[in-house]
Formats: sequence, C-alpha cells, structure tokens
Amino acid sequence: MTTTDAGSEASVPSARDGGAGGVAVVGSLSPSRAGDFMTCPLLYRFRVIDRIPERPSAAAVRGTLVHAVLERLFDLPTGGRTPEAALGMLGPEWERLLAEEPELAGLFADGEAGDAERAEWLGQARRMVERYFALEDPRRLEPAERELFVETVLESGLKLRGYIDRVDVAPSGDVRIVDYKTGTAPRADFEARALFQMKFYALVLWRLRGRVPRLLQLMYLGNGEILRYEPDEADLRATQRKVEALWAAIRRAMDSGEWRPRTGRLCDWCDHKERCPEFGGTPPPLPEVPVRRPSPADLEVSEGAVREHGDL
Repeated sequence: MTTTDAGSEASVPSARDGGAGGVAVVGSLSPSRAGDFMTCPLLYRFRVIDRIPERPSAAAVRGTLVHAVLERLFDLPTGGRTPEAALGMLGPEWERLLAEEPELAGLFADGEAGDAERAEWLGQARRMVERYFALEDPRRLEPAERELFVETVLESGLKLRGYIDRVDVAPSGDVRIVDYKTGTAPRADFEARALFQMKFYALVLWRLRGRVPRLLQLMYLGNGEILRYEPDEADLRATQRKVEALWAAIRRAMDSGEWRPRTGRLCDWCDHKERCPEFGGTPPPLPEVPVRRPSPADLEVSEGAVREHGDL
C-alpha cells in the first residue's frame, strides 16, 4: 500500500514493461498522437496509418530550438545560467539542428527576403528565451531529469510513452512536472485540453514511481504566463480511463476503416487540407493490410530530431 499525495491509501497500478507479467502490448500512444485523434481522427490516420510526410513548420522548429536551449542551459554551472548565456546558445543550437536536418534550411527563402525572415524568426526565439527568465531563475533550480523519456504498459496492454521536458524533485520527494510551451496560454475553456498532456505524463510517472506528482506546470513563453495544476489520484485514474477510451475509438476506426474528419481552427495550418474531404479533397487509399498484420504498437510515429514542441 502506498500513501499518495492525495492523502489516501490506495494500491498504485503497477508499471509493466512491454509484454512483462503476461501482458502483451496491443498498441502504443503518446500525448501527441492522442491529441491528434482528439483534434481530428483523419489527421491521426494521415500521420500514423499512412505516414504521410509533413513539412516542418517554422513555429515547430522554433519550439524545438527554444527547448534545446532551455535543456542545455542546465548543463552550465549554477551561476552561469544567465540570460546572456542562454541567448548565446541560440545560434549554435540552430546550426546543430541544421547539421542534423539540412532540409530545415528550406524554411526560409533565398536572398535578402529570406535573411530578413530568418532574423525575425530568431528574434522571436530570443524573446521567448528572455521571457523564460522573467518566469523563474534557473540558478535556483537543479532539475532531476530533462527531456526524460517515459513509458509504461497498462493492464489492458496499451503502452503509454512520451518525453517530459523537465522533472523537478524537492527534498521532501514531491515531484513537479514542467513543460515549456512556445505559444500563448489558452483561454479558460481550453485549459483542460492543455492539461491533458501533463496528466498523461503524471499518470506514467505515478505508475513508474508509485507517487502522484505534486504539481503540473505549463510555462507559456509566448506571453509569459504559467498554468499550474495539482493532480490527485482520482485525476490520474480518470486520465487512464480517458486514454483507454481514446485507444478503443482508435481501434474501432482501424477495424472499420472509417477515419472521420473533424474541422476546427487548426485546419488552416494542416498539411493535409488538400486531401481532406471537408475541403473537397480525397484521402489516398488505406495501405494494404499485409498477410501478417503488425501489432498496432508498431503504428506509433517515432519522435524525430524536431520534436513536437508546437506553438499550440
């Protein structure tokens, strides 16, 4: 029995490795892919089933750049974690990203117009890094984990996985999960959607470590706001039910072949608008099912160098 941060005694769901304890992995889900399905089942299909390549967006790459700077900032000695040091990392980190993925150079046009666009883009990244220092002093922090990959398998066989930007652990053992967002804080009626990702991570950490994280903290570098939430055991059990319901809906779509589009404010930025029936397009035929169909666990899109640190 474990006493949780909610103050009640309860048996903590056990963490399982893939296939351990007689539980076969039936599928894999990250917060990003769960978010895709909630946004638009057809978007999930295009990304996970069809694996249609998408152009990297300037906003997503900027998010990756800012995240890289904030991660590496904590490699410096405590006293060296200054705004000047962080801003000095932007150029080298951008060069590193370009070396790893040369196609990112295509984000900007050639010539003076492209140079001006790139300068404005880097200027926005600079302002986000500066805004971070208005929210907290990294010289007073020593994160326990950065860019932490976590995964666990539920009793249903669904594997949950993802990357956590930062995990802080207090001397008391209390855990804070921190996520950097390079967009602006959502309106109150969209906060629950924003917190879903954080509750997802909290659920995985609870299963792995047997303790409910004390605080979930979203830091919005687009406008300098912080969204904080204190979860309890009931929150995380509800999150597990929601995740498993999402997976059941995904499986139904897999079995039926029906991936229904859902229009919304993100459609204008969607790479797949031209093939969406809501906008007069036609989706490509579903990939043929091989004789021996792979586990749906293999359908989860892997995380690349430019991870999904979007502005949303």
